[in-house]
Amino acid sequence: MCGLTGLIPENKSTGSHRLLKMMTDCIAHRGPDADGFWWDSDNYVGLGHRRLSIIDLSETGRQPMASHSDRFIMVYNGEIYNYLDIQKELSPHNITYKGHSDTEVLLEAFEIFGFAETLKKLSGMFALALYDKKEQRLYLARDFLGKKPLYYGWSGQDFLFGSELKSLRAHPAFQENNINQDVLALYLKYACVPAPYSIFENIHQLMPGTYLEIDVNSLSKDTKLKPKTFWSATEAVKAGANKRNGSVSEADALSGFETLLKLSVKERMISDVPLGAFLSGGIDSSTIVALMQEQSASPIKTFSIGFDAKVFNEAEFAKDVARHLGTDHHEMYVSPKDALDVIPTLPQIYDEPFADISQIPTYLVAKFARQHVTVALSGDGGDELLGGYRRHTLIPPLWNKLSALPKPARQTLGKILETTGTKGWSAIGGLLSHPHLGDSVQKLSGLMGSNNTQELHDYLLGFWNDPYGLVQGAKPLDLTYNDEKLAPEGLSLSEEMMWRDSISYLPNDILVKVDRATMANSLEARAPLLDRRLYEYAWELPIEMKIKGKTGKYLLRKVLEKHVPLALFDRPKKGFSPPVGQWLSGELKGWSEELLSQQSLESAGFNPKPIRKAWEAHKQGHVNNGVKLWSILMYQSWLRSL
Repeated sequence: MCGLTGLIPENKSTGSHRLLKMMTDCIAHRGPDADGFWWDSDNYVGLGHRRLSIIDLSETGRQPMASHSDRFIMVYNGEIYNYLDIQKELSPHNITYKGHSDTEVLLEAFEIFGFAETLKKLSGMFALALYDKKEQRLYLARDFLGKKPLYYGWSGQDFLFGSELKSLRAHPAFQENNINQDVLALYLKYACVPAPYSIFENIHQLMPGTYLEIDVNSLSKDTKLKPKTFWSATEAVKAGANKRNGSVSEADALSGFETLLKLSVKERMISDVPLGAFLSGGIDSSTIVALMQEQSASPIKTFSIGFDAKVFNEAEFAKDVARHLGTDHHEMYVSPKDALDVIPTLPQIYDEPFADISQIPTYLVAKFARQHVTVALSGDGGDELLGGYRRHTLIPPLWNKLSALPKPARQTLGKILETTGTKGWSAIGGLLSHPHLGDSVQKLSGLMGSNNTQELHDYLLGFWNDPYGLVQGAKPLDLTYNDEKLAPEGLSLSEEMMWRDSISYLPNDILVKVDRATMANSLEARAPLLDRRLYEYAWELPIEMKIKGKTGKYLLRKVLEKHVPLALFDRPKKGFSPPVGQWLSGELKGWSEELLSQQSLESAGFNPKPIRKAWEAHKQGHVNNGVKLWSILMYQSWLRSL
């Protein structure tokens, strides 16, 4: 895992060399082992790289790396898991390799197969910049589902790109890029900044499964850069649905799924440095660890963190699973102070506003794991792939009934649910061992106003219902996944929710959270369940292979049952989120009061009235507005860090 950056400067001077080093140094945490730089002979293009050595630790694995013909030069962040297969495909060309890195194989594949065709062959995670010296073209690409980030855009008259915004912000003219108020409203809606936007004007994120082809000689700030698609999750869903065989037996479906998953795990265990896995005790991570241990001759190192508050703690479950599988298990209990001490560092870690509260424990478990390993496998992607969220399992049958009611009747029902209040429903939830019942009912009451399934998903994904009323002068922006016409035909509501999550919540929230938290600790995270081939195969299967009744992740459960007794994992999902609502009313109250004051909100460009109203209601205990207010607080903290 690494970090990359680069620029195409308007002024072709040696001063750009110093700038490139500054930009590269800003992402040293992504690659603490070495740095590298390359400029073309006319100073048209500069590439910078920070290396975290995983495969081929020798000098032959260093980047920027040139192809054997010296036509192509590349910096890249990620891992290509099937690079040995591609190397075999290249064997008729009698290439003599200098080392054994995937980078070297990737470069030769680009030369022989072409850029777009090579991308389609890959299995892995990547963000890369490739320069073609002959054609004087720069290519930027981002992987299939968006595991690795890549930003690009303008600072003054210079074109910049990089793994994180902090490298772009090192440019002396970057302060000319104002905060995009329209994107700020989107951030408040989703608690993250969705691609293709960034929080700054003139800067974009490359969308998953796309690449840019840039003619260096004709590039100017007026150039309309239009990414091209080499793989689309939506098209994969459509293709899978067309191939779907409703008569496929459970045994055949399970066999095909398990075979691909084992292969995916095996490929991600290839490493020249110490490797382990995150283990929460849930279905996803437990399955990954079980398949890792099955394919390992020695105990796999596993890592979990726990909380003293039992209602949020899953460490005991993880310990039981680890003991059963025989892993080399490591656990660390964190206090509220440990968690709160992370908060001042979040703006630097996430680089732009980000407010998924599970960012804190994710960072802490990554920091803990990095003390022992350099690579950690995770269970990310299982929910989106096989229906693991309540909006996949519980909401669809409920909505199918509610949508038959007139909208006014639904809205009245929503108000009735609200009258008990979050505190009352949470008390009931405590008796039922459902710690998030109050928040769930609060969310349920609000969905009654949805007009269609797209609005339903957008509501369930969102936090502030009217973000444009919170930001002065903000206007709505288009988002691909909010286009109702984009939805593949023939999907059940559960499947539509899963598809929408995989092109929105997954890349914009989950994968951003994991990438920044792990890379801030110089740890590489690998997610077997996010393998492109597995994604494509899962969509060829009927919904009954994913959701049975009201229970999701059916096939994953069946795989796990072969390794772990049902009693060790068949329980309600607790999630990975600390009690932010309690913190804001307790230890963080003074900090929150200052950042949510009328003056602070107005100076940041907010409309204070609705935010202050939400804060007062939260303090009085009428409703838990913790996650909504967290998005404001994280923005305020980030803004002050600039």
